[in-house]
Amino acid sequence: MGNSVSLNPLQTREDVVRAAVELLEPLMPLASPGKARLRLGDTGAVYPPDIAEMEAFARPLWAIVPMLCARCPSVEPFWASWREGILHGVDPAHPEYWGTVGDYDQRLVEMAVFGLGLCLAPDRFYHELPPQAQEDLYRWLDQINRCDMPKNNWTFFRVLVNLGFMTVGRPWPQERMAQDLAMIEEHYEGDGWYFDYVNQREYYTMWAFHYYGLVYAHVMRQREPQRSRAFVDRAVRMAQDFDCWFDRTGEALPYGRSLTYRFAQGAFYAALAWAGDERVDYGACKGLLLGNMRRWFQKPIFTRDGVLTIGYGYPNLLMAEGYNAPGSPYWAMKAFLCLTMPEDHPFWQAKERQPDVPLCSLQPHARMLVVRSGDGRHVMAFQAGNHAHEHAHDEAKYEKFVYSTVFGFSVPKAQKLLKDGAFDSMLALSEDGDTFHPRYGCEAYSLQKDRVRSVWRPFAGVKVETTIIPHGEWHVRIHRIHSDRPLYAAEGGYALARDGQGAAKTAVTAQSAVAVAPWGVSGIRALRGYETGEMVTPEPNTNLMAPRTYLPTLRAQIAPGVTTLACAVMGTATGGEECWNNMPQEVESDGQLD
Repeated sequence: MGNSVSLNPLQTREDVVRAAVELLEPLMPLASPGKARLRLGDTGAVYPPDIAEMEAFARPLWAIVPMLCARCPSVEPFWASWREGILHGVDPAHPEYWGTVGDYDQRLVEMAVFGLGLCLAPDRFYHELPPQAQEDLYRWLDQINRCDMPKNNWTFFRVLVNLGFMTVGRPWPQERMAQDLAMIEEHYEGDGWYFDYVNQREYYTMWAFHYYGLVYAHVMRQREPQRSRAFVDRAVRMAQDFDCWFDRTGEALPYGRSLTYRFAQGAFYAALAWAGDERVDYGACKGLLLGNMRRWFQKPIFTRDGVLTIGYGYPNLLMAEGYNAPGSPYWAMKAFLCLTMPEDHPFWQAKERQPDVPLCSLQPHARMLVVRSGDGRHVMAFQAGNHAHEHAHDEAKYEKFVYSTVFGFSVPKAQKLLKDGAFDSMLALSEDGDTFHPRYGCEAYSLQKDRVRSVWRPFAGVKVETTIIPHGEWHVRIHRIHSDRPLYAAEGGYALARDGQGAAKTAVTAQSAVAVAPWGVSGIRALRGYETGEMVTPEPNTNLMAPRTYLPTLRAQIAPGVTTLACAVMGTATGGEECWNNMPQEVESDGQLD
């Protein structure tokens, strides 16, 4: 059955309103008796079930609030239910009270959308509530001003709550607001880029820092024009880099953590268009936002009852973070901020178009060299220097050699055996031939307009100097390995889906491995140092895009001393076998570099 939103063309504002309704309707029967919680599933997270159910209640408000702001008639049945839930959730005497909040509490995250409601729809969200409910809502939200939070994008949650207090005329801590805004400034690097944690630059720059900054700018443009202008300026600059992360259809780059938020990927463009700056390209914003949503709604990401699942291209708990509960995917509803703009807004009147982006974009803040195929159907991000250390599968989500809109990436089920490790787009090294270790942390790195270099140490006594050189949908990898002992090496190409309309076939030689299917081709060729090709069939559900994959792989044994390996990797959705059979001469030449 799935969700009827898959049939929605998403061409007009009315279509987008209907899409919000189609996503909200399956949630209505899942509300608790007091309407303050939603039970969407039974999987666990780092916080207990009662908080997970509160999160599931809160996140659909990212769509309901913009619809209230725009006075959409179709929001009323949903608002009646969520309004009742708010009344009960903030009432200390009610069995479904959301409770006392502590430091680093997940409920602090969910307070942000309540701040948005106070800012954008104060009459419906606050002033129309009974006086006692107003007081209860204020007291429950005000807990955020007495709690410690991570020093990252979470700081904006308190800013939004206090913006809401300011909007409805309730007391708010001005000194705390100043401190929070100062902390946010510390995370700004320049050229539009924020970092979340020190060594992480991913979607949190766009769907968190910029998104909330643009909300702040919209609310505070008269009261604090200088800071508001700065937030908009940064977002306009950010768009130049972020546009490159999407292919011509709106498919976005799978990279980093929290990818189960799916079409939140395009939420930045809803906020940027809403900012109303004269430099905003409304047609490009519309094309990227709606194109991304269309791509997502065609994927099997819903339960039979139409509820969003945890996963990426399909339901998949393996790739999830510890903080992904059944309701977490509804953070994607932030994309519906576009509904705050009326029908006659330039955003809705503009014709969708794809932005003008270069074939190659050096993004030093993101620590990426982003390359796209000539037909715009494949975006590849060659990465070095990002490093995360506290989330699931950090080495896979941040440190592969390349990330792809066509092939996604894979996460391991174990480090033992290649099929368990699913080491796509990686060189994995082993001391015993069973347990493999990929790159995890760069000792040094550099990004140039035509290549990416990194130095990394998988073990004590082993240093790897890696150079990656893109050539369209091909790229060359050169590894200079310094080792004080013998090692085993496995070099993985892209993981290609094994299932689709038609048949897939594979071919393996002593110097290559390739998988060919109507939906794409993935192959790897030895240029120097490898001993044999192999077709690995990774454990199911390791890849983000497809549950079953082929992984073309090369094998080598490394002697003590200095060894050079070089290979050519190719992946395409549109070039077919012709691309594989016609390796560019410059690829062969680059493979001979030291």
